Order: sequence, then structure tokens, then C-alpha cells
Amino acid sequence: MSDELVIEKTRHWLEQAVIGLNLCPFAKAVYVKNQIRFVVSHARHLDGFLDDLDRELDFLAGVSADEVDTTLLIHPTLFPDFEVFNDFLAIADEVVAEHELEGTLQIASFHPDFQFADTEPGDIGNYTNRAPFPILHLLREESIAKAVAAFPNPEAIFERNIATLEKIGLSGWLALGLSQGKA
Repeated sequence: MSDELVIEKTRHWLEQAVIGLNLCPFAKAVYVKNQIRFVVSHARHLDGFLDDLDRELDFLAGVSADEVDTTLLIHPTLFPDFEVFNDFLAIADEVVAEHELEGTLQIASFHPDFQFADTEPGDIGNYTNRAPFPILHLLREESIAKAVAAFPNPEAIFERNIATLEKIGLSGWLALGLSQGKA
């Protein structure tokens, strides 16, 4: 699959789910200002993906938030199994620490088969973190703090997202042209 198609599918998910369903009330502002960097990794193994993560952390730490506020590091094939991807997140967080970027950058994750602990694979709530491909979302903590300060009741976002997804159900999700994953 070409990088262009991977990015196109990721943009579709952002536009339809993340922004369209308002799953992240902070995403639209950076998206419309073209402050999201889309990077497709071609790493053939975990070490190569960690090299890509190193580069993207360094890049984001060295560029102005006005130019690039956040990065989506996408790998369309390396992590077909959610459990493997989920286990990898601990390593990714260690990489942030190795770069001495704790408190500056953090990582959020998305996966086609994302599953919260103590849920069934088909639970609609899991779709809040489902994306067309495994994605590491590199976020600036300063940007998060500013967005949260401007948003009333940010702790209710998760519950509101679950309610939104319960309302539209799987059929509504699929009607947006979004994938179901393996659930």
C-alpha cells in the first residue's frame, strides 16, 4: 500500500471519527491549520520502527508547535496483533524518557483492533481508539494543557465519546466508511 493511500485512509478516519464525531475536541484546530505531521514507517522490524520513533521525537522536539503541533507515526503492517502493539507501548514510553522528553511529549495509541482492558473485542467503546492502522500519536504536553484548560469538563470527554458511539452503533461507524477491525 502506498504512503499516499495510508495517509488518505488516516485522514479519512481523522475527519470522520476523530473530528466528525468530536472524539477529540482538540483535533480540529490543529488539523485545519495543517499542524499534524503524517509519517508512514516502512520499518521491517521493531528496531527499525524504534529508529523512526527516535527521529520523530527529535523532529517534534526541535520544531515550533506553530509549524507542527503533533505527529502521527503510522505503520500499516508491523503490528497486526493488538496485544503485541499494546506491549510495545511500554517500550515507546521508555524511548520518550531516553530522549529526556517526559513532561514535554507523550504518546497516545490507536489500532484497528484496539481493546480496553476488561472489555469484549466488539464493545463499541473500543472504537474510540480504533484507527485504520497502528498509530503512535506524539503529542506536546503543553498543547494538551492549553486545550484542556480551554475546554469545559475535559474529564467527561471519554464518557461522552462512549455515549456517542453507543448512539451511532457499529452500523453508524461503518456508514462513515470506517473499518470494523477483527471484532
